[in-house]
Amino acid sequence: MVDRVYNALFLCTGNSARSILAEALLNRWGQGKFRAFSAGSHPAGAVNPYALTLLQQVGIPVEHARSKSWDEFAAPDAPEMDFIFTVCDSAAGESCPYWPGHPMTAHWGVPDPAAVEGGAADKQKAFWEVFRTLEARIKLLACLPIGKLEGMTLRQRLTEIGESGTGAPG
Repeated sequence: MVDRVYNALFLCTGNSARSILAEALLNRWGQGKFRAFSAGSHPAGAVNPYALTLLQQVGIPVEHARSKSWDEFAAPDAPEMDFIFTVCDSAAGESCPYWPGHPMTAHWGVPDPAAVEGGAADKQKAFWEVFRTLEARIKLLACLPIGKLEGMTLRQRLTEIGESGTGAPG
């Protein structure tokens, strides 16, 4: 039984692929324990069609997926975040807005599948690789006994999850 639901925000520059996938995955695997959101510093304005297709293929609803600015989550009426994850190196290096509540942060960088050049098969493969990496990390996050971990231990676990390709400390 979970004492509370934790809010998590996944950030990327364009909020069209990686952060969208992470949001959808945490809402699936962390259901009842987490509520996930995603945003970008410079949102693309549309979700990448390969991301939408992949989510539909695995049975994750896409009707609420949209590219949005991180400014929405820095507004006074925004949900207070417990965790903020950057999933691209560009967003990790940017100066972020003030996040109320002092959320715990971690960098979980993954390659940008939208930047892959080539045919449809190459792009689909890149999206699947990123999806699998994020899914492994998110499954580990969803299993963490967050309420029982001291702050520094939790921060270390989040970092370890993000530093490996599979999410396993290594």
